Amino acid sequence: MAFIETLLSQGSGTGTVLGALLLCLVIYLFSISYSSRDEGNNYPPGPKPLPLLGNLHILNLKKTYMSLCELSKQYGSVYTVHFGPKKVLILSGYKTVKQALVNLSEEFGDRDVTPIFHDFNQGYGIVFSNGENWREMRRFALSSLRDFGMGKRRSEEIITEETKYLKEEFEKFEGKPFETTLPAAMAVSNVISDIIFSTRFEYSNTKLHHIVQRSHENTRLFGSTSVQLYNMFPWIRPFVANQKRIVNNVKEAFKQSEEIIKGLKKTLNPLDPRGIADCFLIRQQKEEESGKTDSLYNSMNLHCTINNLFGAGTDTTATTLRWSLLLMAKYPEIQARVQDEIDRVIGGRQPVVEDRKILPYTDAVIHETQRFANVLPLNSPHQTTCDVHLNGYLIKKGTSVWPLLASVLRDENEWETPDSFNPNHFLNEQGQFVKRDAFMPFSAGRRVCPGEGLARMELFLFFTSLLQHFRFTPPPGVSEDELDLSPVVGFTLNPAPHKLCAVKRS
Repeated sequence: MAFIETLLSQGSGTGTVLGALLLCLVIYLFSISYSSRDEGNNYPPGPKPLPLLGNLHILNLKKTYMSLCELSKQYGSVYTVHFGPKKVLILSGYKTVKQALVNLSEEFGDRDVTPIFHDFNQGYGIVFSNGENWREMRRFALSSLRDFGMGKRRSEEIITEETKYLKEEFEKFEGKPFETTLPAAMAVSNVISDIIFSTRFEYSNTKLHHIVQRSHENTRLFGSTSVQLYNMFPWIRPFVANQKRIVNNVKEAFKQSEEIIKGLKKTLNPLDPRGIADCFLIRQQKEEESGKTDSLYNSMNLHCTINNLFGAGTDTTATTLRWSLLLMAKYPEIQARVQDEIDRVIGGRQPVVEDRKILPYTDAVIHETQRFANVLPLNSPHQTTCDVHLNGYLIKKGTSVWPLLASVLRDENEWETPDSFNPNHFLNEQGQFVKRDAFMPFSAGRRVCPGEGLARMELFLFFTSLLQHFRFTPPPGVSEDELDLSPVVGFTLNPAPHKLCAVKRS
């Protein structure tokens, strides 16, 4: 079975997990009767599950999103799949995902907090919380991002300044092949660090390296087979080494942010907040002075919210930036057209956010990179807040729901060439940029990414500045055809390990 083969391919550590699972299977087979109970004709269809294992025998946990997209061809845009004993509703295709996340945003608006995310968030923060805690922390984050991130001149200045340091870092390689992972991640991390802490790190700073490495490792481990199995069978935690590594990484991140926060507290001025952390500390201070004992502005929410913003604000944006450079090296004719537009329209001056309106082809290439790269194929799981009807089916309250963003960004009914990198998806016949409703890389509805505006600003300014100064090529002896666009699957989809040359333009 594909499931067994996937497990065995993970090595001896997973062999231990497999042994534990098989032991649990024997116990369960003798103690309970697990079957796909008939819930009536009004419940979404799906493959018949096995006792305890559910549908794991037909899923490839190394490429879960691809397995689910394939099953949607057989069972439709709304279907049920069993991850072990847990029943999950899968939503596929633009129309169905939009109906649930946008038109029924309240009904599908809760987060299904899986064990691995509960282990270190414990219901605090933004991304993996619900109820009043989520509402308050999201309000705080959106308000703070508006003040220090989105829609403000200061955020553009922070990104513009960081582009200079990133270009200097690329220049150090003198046109020789290098890996883009660390420089891109450091640049994006510095932007969110400045917005949160009003702190920037030199690229040589080991603290910044540790921030980037921890985030990158956790993103990879979240999508690992063993962690997926842990989310289905929480009792196997003692056997899951990756769970311990993730939690330890988060503890280290909390410890590092605590050191920075201690320094901020010493110089905190309630009348002049320097960043998001200051805003939180000022609010915390006010509520303590008022005698409020049940304030949500506590230490756990501070650390979890900062950790959520760092994670959401770093990995997906840095990964998308890396995809954009790889795709330019892969398709030199597209790269040349972008550079021609930049040269012709803005020349050698520093790009600004307003230039997006006068660089339609460049903007289309950035959007197409986000669509094609499909960085977050599964989205984070949702949960229904009440009984709700969707596409003629009755979905019970508390149902775990997985919207397949990959199926939206590659929907054959919405995109002319869904599996090809084609900037014309975002251009009309006159060469003007056009918005597409099925463009949902940041999700949609109630749980849409709160940092979408900041991420869009970063991608535009970093991409245009880099293309203005460098031509990206494969290493010597490697042809464009040999550049691999197959993603490395984790919680996000990263480019396969590769090197590029950043050749300075004259």
